[in-house]
Amino acid sequence: MIRGMLGRKLGMMRLYDGGGQVRAVTVIELGPNRVTQLRTPERDGYAAVQVGYGGNRKRLNRPRRGHLRGAGLEGETLSLLREFPADDPSVHATGDVVTCDQFEPGQYVDVSGVSKGRGFAGGVKRWGFHGGPKTHGQSDRHRAPGSIGAGTTPGKVWKGQKMAGHMGARNTSVLNLLVVQSDPIRNLLFVEGSVPGPNRGLVSVTPGRKPARSDFEPPELPEPPALEVDEPEPKEPVETAAELDEVAADEAPEAATDEEAADEAPADETGEAADEASEEEQE
Repeated sequence: MIRGMLGRKLGMMRLYDGGGQVRAVTVIELGPNRVTQLRTPERDGYAAVQVGYGGNRKRLNRPRRGHLRGAGLEGETLSLLREFPADDPSVHATGDVVTCDQFEPGQYVDVSGVSKGRGFAGGVKRWGFHGGPKTHGQSDRHRAPGSIGAGTTPGKVWKGQKMAGHMGARNTSVLNLLVVQSDPIRNLLFVEGSVPGPNRGLVSVTPGRKPARSDFEPPELPEPPALEVDEPEPKEPVETAAELDEVAADEAPEAATDEEAADEAPADETGEAADEASEEEQE
């Protein structure tokens, strides 16, 4: 088992679990991933599997193309590569497809991604400072950070002090999110709670440390609609040339009989007309 996968955040919605409780879930398009390299303890000193997923780049540089060519994935646009621990890398091979069926409802996962960028933000928005009082004429100090030093000693500002600055656009992880439902057919994973990053942002999902819930009732997924296929009308069997000749030979005597009957009918009618005319002349 590979302990992690790469995917893309799609958005949020709500689902009702088997007990009727509504849950706000984030939909993640998890995979399919392709195995691009295997790490073994004998060669690399640790056991892991490298998987690839289509990232934001549509073109690959020459080293990346050569790496994928060695894995037998030439032509694949796998611009995002990541290594995950594996129980036994020998059961996998380069080029294998990894799907989200390894995550089951009731399991807890950790989701990592790049948070949304907020630009330059002040202390109130970035760190949640409550601001200063508006009394005694301080009408313009209610969003100020306040004092940042410790006095004459040490006479400096400590590194890492919470101040205004660039907010967001950092690697962020959210731990122990409940897997509400897994849909391997559509490569979708529904986890309860928020996930870092914008919609269509790249994320990685790994199993959480929290044990799975045995009493969780997942929602029932609707069955995919059956595709209606118009069945073609049965065609008549094609007769061979020999069969056509036999049919023509059988129909020939019948046609001749019909022609003879047609030839005799006018003669009889003409004879009857002549007899009637002669009788009239005699009278």
